[in-house]
Amino acid sequence: MTPGKVVNIPAEVKHWHGAASDSWFSHLAIEIAGEETGNEWLEAVSEEDYSRLK
Repeated sequence: MTPGKVVNIPAEVKHWHGAASDSWFSHLAIEIAGEETGNEWLEAVSEEDYSRLK
């Protein structure tokens, strides 16, 4: 991703956001309210997977 990039994540799409071990990441999330909706926090990324990110 680059500064100013806009990403649309459709409903029901499993995704993660974060930085690699040698960089930082910040984001602003905007959620559109809906009926009978909710958030589901997913499993953490393992240290092994995280250390492989570039």
